[in-house]
Amino acid sequence: QVQLVESGGGLVQPGGSLRLSCTASGFTFRAYAMRWYRQAPGKEREFVAHISTVAANTMYADSVKGRFTISRDNAKNTVYLQMNSLKPDDTAVYVCGRVVGSSPDYWGQGTQVTVSS
Repeated sequence: QVQLVESGGGLVQPGGSLRLSCTASGFTFRAYAMRWYRQAPGKEREFVAHISTVAANTMYADSVKGRFTISRDNAKNTVYLQMNSLKPDDTAVYVCGRVVGSSPDYWGQGTQVTVSS
């Protein structure tokens, strides 16, 4: 069955960096675009970044543009999110999703990112 497992979250000071990973199994990873979303306490889930099947196209939310970079390694069935210059407002549970059509159809369980001094 389809599985998406995120890792790499943690506690980081403002201005710091983290790299999140999402490892996929149960489907042909290279055939699907992938996305990262995040959900902060009391807020709705919001789009963070998108990457196409062969990484030719990427898209970012305005709030993370220039600070976050999405990438993928199809040989390792993994999508990454490099997060730099982190701010307290980036605190959230980060979730990856497999994209079908215009939105994800499967989600991982998420990894917590906390930005605090």
